[in-house]
Amino acid sequence: MRPMTQQRWLRIIPVALIAYTISYVDRTNISLALDPKISTMMHDLLMDDRMKGRAAGIFFLGYVLLQISGGHLANRWSAKKLVSLCLIFWGACAIGCGLSKTFGQFEIMRFLLGVAESSVFPAIVVLLARWFPRAERARANALWNLCQPLAVAASAPVTGWLLGAYGWQTMLILEGGLPFIWLPIWWFFISDHPRDAKWISPAEREFLETTLQHEAEELEPPGKISIAAIFLRWEILLMIVINFLHNSEAYGCMTFFTDGLKAKHFTATQYGFLFAVPYAVTAVIMVLISWHSDKTSERRGHVAFVYTLSGASLIASVLTRDHFWLSYGCLCLAIPGPYAALAPFWAIPTETMSRNVFGPVIGLVNAIGNTGGFAGPYIVGSLAMLYHSTAIPFNALGIGMLLAAALAFLLPKGKIQTPLPASRT
Repeated sequence: MRPMTQQRWLRIIPVALIAYTISYVDRTNISLALDPKISTMMHDLLMDDRMKGRAAGIFFLGYVLLQISGGHLANRWSAKKLVSLCLIFWGACAIGCGLSKTFGQFEIMRFLLGVAESSVFPAIVVLLARWFPRAERARANALWNLCQPLAVAASAPVTGWLLGAYGWQTMLILEGGLPFIWLPIWWFFISDHPRDAKWISPAEREFLETTLQHEAEELEPPGKISIAAIFLRWEILLMIVINFLHNSEAYGCMTFFTDGLKAKHFTATQYGFLFAVPYAVTAVIMVLISWHSDKTSERRGHVAFVYTLSGASLIASVLTRDHFWLSYGCLCLAIPGPYAALAPFWAIPTETMSRNVFGPVIGLVNAIGNTGGFAGPYIVGSLAMLYHSTAIPFNALGIGMLLAAALAFLLPKGKIQTPLPASRT
């Protein structure tokens, strides 16, 4: 009889979700703080739109630094301990952002925040791959990645209220303290492997260890492999390009989303709720896409579908910009694409590569791809200054998502072959 598996979903996923939700809050809360209609941050730090894009995006230049080593350490050492260290350091850096007095100080702390958070994503992907077999992996990835839209949907009204009531520095300091609150909960609830957990039944532990070991053996090559050889495979380069386009759209839209709301003269709290709605829609679409992806055991088509929806809707939001609520509705459909693709996209490396390889590969793809988180806001900010509108940069981001959708059909479906023999690096 199949063992009960509900405990894993109730214990591992919520703790991982909230941990990454906090990191996402600390990296995205400046999207509202950088709006001069509701915050004095741009005035206090003497910023223009180009500097605004740079301030939002410089996080990702730090974010690339420890991705590969983070995936490697999580795989060879401990995902639990690695994320615990990250919680401490990113909390300190997030508070440091709130203590900044100049644009230069803020840029430095924002960069260090990216460094401090850079190991978290690959570490949690490795952790989930040790707890959820292939048939459950897209749903597991989707549920913990719900933190990204939920972080915005849940925190944006609170962030907006804090900005209106106390200002941007107090908001950043208060939200920067959240990692320290979550650290003991993470440490108590999380175990690196089913064999380390005392809270699951022997039957479930045996089922998980046997199933995961069997799946790992199917992907394990007959000889030693070279991670360097894997990094040079065209499939990995393709994943990097797709992830770059994905992050360019996600963060470019997020940073300049409120520009389209200015004409209505909303209050700070109303801005927060309007900012939150598309991310609430995103959470629903993420669950549906991941469920259907696992049900059909198909990944590439699901990635391409949500990218197409996002790109077409973003372009439509520009075409309908003279009709506020129609354009806003299109943006609500444009935002979900990058996030809804996360579950099937990140299931691909864990299902096509051996266990000792996919951690560093996820780190590499996430590291270089996340430079799109710098490029998107910076390009949108620069073009917005040049043309006094976000129409042209939003169209460019939409076209980028349509290109990503086409490229998604080239992603691997089965085991990635590696030249043998080679030495392990």
